[in-house]
Amino acid sequence: MSRIGKKPIDIPGGVDVKLDGNTVRVKGPKGELHWSCPEAVSISLNEGKVLVKRAGDSKPERSLHGLSRSLVANMVTGVSQGYQRVLEITGVGYRAQVQGNKIVFTLGYSHPVEFQLPPGISAAVDQKQTTLTLTGIDKQQVGQVAANIRALRPPDTYKGKGVRYAGQRLKLKVGKAGKK
Repeated sequence: MSRIGKKPIDIPGGVDVKLDGNTVRVKGPKGELHWSCPEAVSISLNEGKVLVKRAGDSKPERSLHGLSRSLVANMVTGVSQGYQRVLEITGVGYRAQVQGNKIVFTLGYSHPVEFQLPPGISAAVDQKQTTLTLTGIDKQQVGQVAANIRALRPPDTYKGKGVRYAGQRLKLKVGKAGKK
């Protein structure tokens, strides 16, 4: 039995979970999310908890059991608390500015790079314009947008310049040793 899959999901106050056949709808103070559950997994609701059960014991059903529970738990957390991802911009002259629903980056290219934010994701930049905070209710979408922004200028392996996740540690390579 999946250790993750058999754990019940507590529903906090202000969050409403509805089951429409195979569709799970979660509504909370931050927004609403829905997800279509696979046929191999059944989701039930009782006494303020969500339970995820699987039909059989085959390998695909076992793998979907824990995944389904994690996705529903992420939806409940997202509509109640939300998710955020922090990116750091390192380098001389590298910065970001939020203009409406797009972010304009200066990343050492000959032109500024504009990044359009998808609906449901908001961004904020600190005073120095070097720390970018992405927030949203969908964990997967927040992580994918952060990865797309990081891909604009990944950290350099020699000097560490570029866009990195907050707290990411880089192992920098040594430069040329020079002639003797």
